[in-house]
Amino acid sequence: MPKPTPLTDQVVTVCFAPGEDADWFAASEKVNDLLDANGTPARRFHVRHRRLIGWLTRFLGYYLLDAARRLGAVTMAAGGRKGRLDLNRTAAKAVNDASLRWRAWNIHVNATTKPARPWEDYLAQHHADPAKVTLTEARRRFEQQPRVLAMLAHSLDPYELSVYQAGEATYTALHWRTALIGDALITTDGRLLKPASDSVADRFRFLNEACIYLRSLRSTARLCAVAIA
Repeated sequence: MPKPTPLTDQVVTVCFAPGEDADWFAASEKVNDLLDANGTPARRFHVRHRRLIGWLTRFLGYYLLDAARRLGAVTMAAGGRKGRLDLNRTAAKAVNDASLRWRAWNIHVNATTKPARPWEDYLAQHHADPAKVTLTEARRRFEQQPRVLAMLAHSLDPYELSVYQAGEATYTALHWRTALIGDALITTDGRLLKPASDSVADRFRFLNEACIYLRSLRSTARLCAVAIA
């Protein structure tokens, strides 16, 4: 089975228990200890503004990490108290963006080209016999397919081909989960959750487990999204 790709150019969500020190330095330390990597804050979460007091709290950055403002109001943050983060809106925005991409793919690529073999098939060939099928050769074989070329022409990620071909519901399901979790998650007790391999199935298994864990956290728990370069 292919091994997971090292976590570079990816995002890790770090979780802190209520009352635990949860500043940026604490998040960086956890990432460094478990992944031997450095990172920067990733502003991925929409900020929640309650209906009655939102007119006031929208201008306050309390219980937030690396908050961003627009016209003075706090709109996005790299993390903070779970109750202050609008996780539903974060997921809904990801669903909308992913749906638009899938529908563009369906019109411009799916309707005009034949189904293609996904990147995972060619990567498996490389892992089975690296001397015969180098990574460069595997990539060349994958990208010479007409459907993949069409995706490149329309600025769509061809390495998501298997998820595109699985349908709109599957494609959007992957992306709203990824918007909330990222590529790995560190639990409050220091466990590292990540996909067992680069396969889409393993990514779904990991994301489902991580989303269940995130849902179980109290509203006073804190989160921090860390981008690893």
